[in-house]
Amino acid sequence: MNIKVMKSKIHRVKVTDANLDYIGSITIDKDLMDAANIIEGEKIHVVNNNNGERFTTYVINGKRSSGDIILNGAAARKVNIGDVLILICYASMEYAEAKKFKPTVIFPNEKNNRLV
Repeated sequence: MNIKVMKSKIHRVKVTDANLDYIGSITIDKDLMDAANIIEGEKIHVVNNNNGERFTTYVINGKRSSGDIILNGAAARKVNIGDVLILICYASMEYAEAKKFKPTVIFPNEKNNRLV
Protein backbone atom coordinates (compact mmCIF):
# COMPACT_ATOMS: atom_id res chain seq x y z
CA MET A 1 0.00 0.00 0.00
CA ASN A 2 1.31 3.45 -0.92
CA ILE A 3 0.48 6.52 1.14
CA LYS A 4 1.22 10.21 0.63
CA VAL A 5 3.43 11.90 3.20
CA MET A 6 4.93 15.36 3.57
CA LYS A 7 8.29 15.36 1.76
CA SER A 8 9.29 19.03 1.93
CA LYS A 9 8.12 22.15 3.70
CA ILE A 10 9.11 25.80 3.52
CA HIS A 11 7.60 27.28 6.68
CA ARG A 12 6.51 30.93 6.70
CA VAL A 13 7.77 32.92 3.73
CA LYS A 14 6.35 36.20 2.48
CA VAL A 15 4.93 36.79 -0.97
CA THR A 16 7.24 39.21 -2.79
CA ASP A 17 5.17 39.62 -5.97
CA ALA A 18 2.01 38.48 -7.73
CA ASN A 19 1.97 38.37 -11.52
CA LEU A 20 -1.49 37.78 -12.99
CA ASP A 21 -0.27 37.98 -16.61
CA TYR A 22 1.66 34.72 -16.54
CA ILE A 23 0.81 31.13 -17.48
CA GLY A 24 0.71 30.00 -13.86
CA SER A 25 2.76 28.60 -10.97
CA ILE A 26 4.90 29.80 -8.08
CA THR A 27 8.44 31.10 -8.48
CA ILE A 28 10.66 30.22 -5.49
CA ASP A 29 14.23 31.34 -4.76
CA LYS A 30 16.45 28.45 -5.93
CA ASP A 31 18.36 28.47 -2.61
CA LEU A 32 15.10 27.76 -0.77
CA MET A 33 14.17 25.04 -3.26
CA ASP A 34 17.52 23.30 -2.83
CA ALA A 35 17.41 23.55 0.97
CA ALA A 36 13.87 22.11 1.05
CA ASN A 37 14.57 19.37 -1.53
CA ILE A 38 12.06 20.76 -4.04
CA ILE A 39 12.61 20.60 -7.82
CA GLU A 40 11.36 22.68 -10.72
CA GLY A 41 7.99 21.46 -11.99
CA GLU A 42 7.12 19.71 -8.72
CA LYS A 43 3.52 19.94 -7.52
CA ILE A 44 3.27 22.14 -4.42
CA HIS A 45 0.52 22.90 -1.93
CA VAL A 46 0.33 26.60 -1.01
CA VAL A 47 -1.25 27.57 2.32
CA ASN A 48 -1.90 31.30 2.88
CA ASN A 49 -1.83 32.14 6.59
CA ASN A 50 -3.35 35.57 5.97
CA ASN A 51 -6.58 34.59 4.24
CA GLY A 52 -6.89 30.81 4.67
CA GLU A 53 -6.56 30.04 0.93
CA ARG A 54 -5.15 26.61 0.06
CA PHE A 55 -4.30 25.63 -3.49
CA THR A 56 -1.89 23.57 -5.56
CA THR A 57 0.35 24.65 -8.41
CA TYR A 58 3.82 23.81 -9.69
CA VAL A 59 7.26 25.26 -8.95
CA ILE A 60 9.46 27.43 -11.17
CA ASN A 61 13.11 28.15 -10.30
CA GLY A 62 13.65 31.66 -8.97
CA LYS A 63 16.86 33.63 -8.86
CA ARG A 64 19.28 32.40 -6.18
CA SER A 65 19.52 34.47 -2.99
CA SER A 66 16.71 36.73 -4.21
CA GLY A 67 14.15 35.78 -1.57
CA ASP A 68 11.60 35.61 -4.39
CA ILE A 69 8.22 34.06 -3.64
CA ILE A 70 6.10 35.05 -6.65
CA LEU A 71 2.61 33.77 -7.41
CA ASN A 72 1.87 33.70 -11.12
CA GLY A 73 -1.29 33.41 -13.20
CA ALA A 74 -4.61 32.67 -11.50
CA ALA A 75 -2.83 31.93 -8.20
CA ALA A 76 -1.87 35.61 -8.04
CA ARG A 77 -5.53 36.34 -7.18
CA LYS A 78 -5.27 34.23 -4.02
CA VAL A 79 -2.49 36.27 -2.38
CA ASN A 80 -1.40 39.80 -1.58
CA ILE A 81 2.21 40.94 -1.51
CA GLY A 82 3.40 40.43 2.07
CA ASP A 83 1.10 37.49 2.83
CA VAL A 84 2.78 34.71 4.81
CA LEU A 85 2.74 31.27 3.15
CA ILE A 86 3.56 27.71 4.07
CA LEU A 87 4.69 25.65 1.06
CA ILE A 88 4.37 21.84 1.19
CA CYS A 89 5.31 19.04 -1.22
CA TYR A 90 4.29 15.42 -0.78
CA ALA A 91 5.67 12.06 -1.88
CA SER A 92 4.02 8.68 -2.38
CA MET A 93 5.76 5.74 -0.75
CA GLU A 94 5.22 2.33 0.73
CA TYR A 95 3.77 2.36 4.24
CA ALA A 96 6.87 0.80 5.85
CA GLU A 97 9.17 3.34 4.16
CA ALA A 98 6.85 6.20 5.11
CA LYS A 99 7.04 5.23 8.80
CA LYS A 100 10.83 5.77 8.72
CA PHE A 101 10.89 8.75 6.36
CA LYS A 102 11.90 12.18 7.71
CA PRO A 103 10.73 15.19 5.69
CA THR A 104 12.91 18.22 4.94
CA VAL A 105 11.54 21.28 6.72
CA ILE A 106 13.17 24.71 6.51
CA PHE A 107 12.44 27.92 8.40
CA PRO A 108 13.73 30.89 6.37
CA ASN A 109 14.05 34.39 7.79
CA GLU A 110 10.49 35.64 7.45
CA LYS A 111 11.59 39.24 6.83
CA ASN A 112 13.62 38.53 3.67
CA ASN A 113 12.83 34.86 2.83
CA ARG A 114 16.51 33.95 3.06
CA LEU A 115 18.03 30.93 4.75
CA VAL A 116 19.00 31.47 8.37
